[in-house]
Amino acid sequence: MKTRLILKPGQRGTKRLSDKYGDNLVCVRFRYDAATRQRIKTVELIVERIDWNPPPEKFSADTLVAVKIEGYEIDHRKKIKEAGGKWNPDKRLWYVRYGAIAGTELEKHIYVDTTG
Repeated sequence: MKTRLILKPGQRGTKRLSDKYGDNLVCVRFRYDAATRQRIKTVELIVERIDWNPPPEKFSADTLVAVKIEGYEIDHRKKIKEAGGKWNPDKRLWYVRYGAIAGTELEKHIYVDTTG
C-alpha cells in the first residue's frame, strides 16, 4: 500500500472526522492498494494523555564530547570533520561540541569512558 496524502485536522477533507474525534484526531491518511484496487482512509487518534517529565539532557550544546569512529567509517569521519571535530591521536577519539552532532547518527558514537 502506498500513502499518497496525509491531512491534518481542519484541512479540507477532514471536517467530519474532526467533528467526530475532536482534539484527539492527529491526522487522516489516504492509502492506495494497487492489488485490491482500493483507497483506504485511516485516522491517527490520541487515546491517552498523561503528564510526563522529559529526562534531563545528558550534555549541553556547548559541551565537548568524545566520539569514537572506526577507521572504515569514512562517511562518519567526513561528517565529524564538517561538524568541527578535532582528532586526538593519543586517545584515538574525535572531540566535538555536542550541539554540532545532536540528533545525527554521530550521537550514537559518543564515547563514555567506563573505566573510571
